[in-house]
Amino acid sequence: MKEGTKEEMEGKFSKAKGEIKESAGEMTGDIEMEAKGEAEKRKGEAQEKVGKIRKEFEK
Repeated sequence: MKEGTKEEMEGKFSKAKGEIKESAGEMTGDIEMEAKGEAEKRKGEAQEKVGKIRKEFEK
């Protein structure tokens, strides 16, 4: 698997995990979990974008 594709997939996974944590934090009233989830979601979004850029340069 190419590096860009791998990076993009890992980013999507992190983004999904973050969304789940954020939602769980909202439902339970756990502000810390909600914040950690949002941070992980943002990290995943950035990682996904880096993967897309790498894929463009791999062509």
